[in-house]
Amino acid sequence: MGNYSAVTEFFLVGLSKYPELQLFLFALCLIMYAIILLGNSLLIVISILDSRLHTPMYFFLGNLSFLDICYTSSSIPPMLIIFRSKTKSISFIGCALQMVASLGLGSTECVLLAVMAYDRYVAICNPLRYPIIMNRVLYVHMAAWSWIIGCMNSLVQTALTMVLPFCGNNIIDHLTCEILALLKLVCSDISMNVLIMTVASIVLLVIPLLLIFISYIFILSSILRINSTEGRKKTFSTCSAHLTVVILFYGSALFMYMKPKSKDTKASDEIIGLSYGVVTPMLNPIIYSLRNKEVKEAVKKVLSRYLHLWKI
Repeated sequence: MGNYSAVTEFFLVGLSKYPELQLFLFALCLIMYAIILLGNSLLIVISILDSRLHTPMYFFLGNLSFLDICYTSSSIPPMLIIFRSKTKSISFIGCALQMVASLGLGSTECVLLAVMAYDRYVAICNPLRYPIIMNRVLYVHMAAWSWIIGCMNSLVQTALTMVLPFCGNNIIDHLTCEILALLKLVCSDISMNVLIMTVASIVLLVIPLLLIFISYIFILSSILRINSTEGRKKTFSTCSAHLTVVILFYGSALFMYMKPKSKDTKASDEIIGLSYGVVTPMLNPIIYSLRNKEVKEAVKKVLSRYLHLWKI
């Protein structure tokens, strides 16, 4: 290995064989990024300004919106630069920082979605005890631990990856510094990294998904015991948005991290990666706004208030 110089930068050549597709994705991702910033920022502002939304559910939703803004801001702007750049390079430190951010925020979202499922379970299955169980101390701690667990997982996996020898290999067949694509460049034994990644995938993907599944079994059982059709419909509508987001997020995440690995990155894998990193954060505020009466009413209230002040 002494014949190889240290890698100081990487070249992201994902989808470089399809320049027309890159141009299309540049325009598409730019529009989606603007929607992500606008939609998620609006949800955060609304949940702060409207006192009716000062509940655990909207506290978690505000965390999710902030997380989506950070996640996409760590990946989409550099991706847009890569799309239009001729060199398509990123520094070693820049690559490490991007990996820390994307892996940490993605891991945090896995835990946060499970926490949100537990919140819905308590609200529907134990409505009388809900204010006592989901008190401020508990839901703030739950959100904080979601961030801590995600960041710890990211720091450990990134550190163990970036200290490995690349032996001069610095061409990443991907659109971002994604850990799976980077491990393909390593010229030493990565069995420990694979083991840690597998354990992390089980702990942060499979177990939270299992907890969400169990929560919704109890939720569905409680909904079916409601006598009125209107009551069942209203109760289910409070969970349908979260369930839709879970399906979108975990579907693409499980495909990315739990499927059999191949040496060559396929274009379909990179498109799925875009879905995981761009489409889902864009749809989150749309899903929660369209399927949530409280959010729509809060938006109307805040807009009417500011329109009234503008006229004055």
